[in-house]
Amino acid sequence: MNARVPTAPFNATQALGQVAQAWDSSIVAQLQDYIGIPAKSPMFDADWQAHGYLDTVVRNTASWMESQKVDGLTLEVVRLEGRTPVLFFEVASTQVSTPSTSAQTVLMYGHLDKQPEFSGWRNDLGPWTPKLEDGKLYGRGGADDGYAAYAAIAAIQALKTQNVPHPHIVGLIESCEESGSYDLMPYLDALRPRLGDVGLVVCLDSGAGNYDQLWLTTSLRGMASGVLKVQILTEGVHSGDASGLVPSSFRIMRQVLDRLEDSATGRLLPASFHCEVPAERLAQAQATAAILGEELYKRFPWAHYDCGGSTAFALPTTTDPTQALLNRTWTPTLSVTGADGFPDLGNAGNVLRPYTAFKLSLRLPPLVEADRAVQELKALLEDNAPYQARVTFERGSAATGWNAPDTAPWLQTALDAASTSHFGAPCGYIGQGGTIPLMNMLSQGFPKAQMMVCGVLGPKSNAHGPNEFLHLPYAKKLTAAVAQVIAQMP
Repeated sequence: MNARVPTAPFNATQALGQVAQAWDSSIVAQLQDYIGIPAKSPMFDADWQAHGYLDTVVRNTASWMESQKVDGLTLEVVRLEGRTPVLFFEVASTQVSTPSTSAQTVLMYGHLDKQPEFSGWRNDLGPWTPKLEDGKLYGRGGADDGYAAYAAIAAIQALKTQNVPHPHIVGLIESCEESGSYDLMPYLDALRPRLGDVGLVVCLDSGAGNYDQLWLTTSLRGMASGVLKVQILTEGVHSGDASGLVPSSFRIMRQVLDRLEDSATGRLLPASFHCEVPAERLAQAQATAAILGEELYKRFPWAHYDCGGSTAFALPTTTDPTQALLNRTWTPTLSVTGADGFPDLGNAGNVLRPYTAFKLSLRLPPLVEADRAVQELKALLEDNAPYQARVTFERGSAATGWNAPDTAPWLQTALDAASTSHFGAPCGYIGQGGTIPLMNMLSQGFPKAQMMVCGVLGPKSNAHGPNEFLHLPYAKKLTAAVAQVIAQMP
């Protein structure tokens, strides 16, 4: 990929104007319809086939793509038996091949399945109720990442309008990502003969450090989840009669979790769950910390209260910007994301509960292998239970993280040029604390490919939580920037 095929000049201003018009005239309305459909991922909707929501959003997206009349575009909804549907599209290369160059493919990725509703939405907002406000489109899934399929087509259309030669482009829009992409590999295997030699992956399912420049994701944490259950009785009993003799299942739960986490600091205790931060990632974290500063932690919706006439805010684990970046990208952390065995407060009588169950979400550094971590986690939590209580850990989803390959000079140049053209600042580099299992799969499947992992999930966009929003000005610029990078691909 050292030789360059001459390309027609790419007019960034024209591309952004065309892309913005497509967003305003069509894409926003499509996404409003999409937000209104509760197309939850199979992990959160066991009856997804009967409900048909995933099929609906895939079908609607395919219909819009067809309506755009992109020259040379072919698409189909691919369905493997018993698996969630995939939308696959393809555009033939318009580059002139030479003896010194080889045909390359750009693989564009997004997903249409969604996280569940969650609680805490503003009174005038809701997960399935789209609302436009101050350049933001609120609602579940618009930013994470229903917009991706539409942005991909708009970017390709911008190339076509300017007659800019481009490589072979394929698109893979899945509907199982929020469940760990367990259906993805069978589809990749089935479609591999049509993918060609993938030289660039454009994944539009990631985040941004701010809305002022293009951001390239350099790493993703892995994830291991499961349900930890502590049972001490077969049924609830009067707390006055039993407490002090029957140990509380919640107290046993605390003891068991103390094996995993230092509750005073949040540090995970097993050394095997940690890894050394590569020197390049540390240098990038320091550079990004200089850009983002205290906004790295101030952007979160901290609880606050009146304290003697002044407002007191809850505090982060660190106020050092570099350490804040490393904590959310290269440090393992534990979150309890759900609980069972508790009555709601209005129905909580004086009863010693028979069991306590927590859903655990363990974020792993990019270089820690998830399956091994799950095995160690299960043994750590289950062995030698206090009071011989019945302690079980049932594995949930797990995925190993991802560390980006070295960025090729052409891609670094193209990213900086695209970011400067559309944002007025060079590209930023940032690790993300979330998990995209696809990226590790694709890196293994296409080890020579460059990775452009980016997205619209910037400050306060709050994917998975309440009040999720899509920052429309940023999405338009990102779409045009993607087109510009593809135009510069060798």
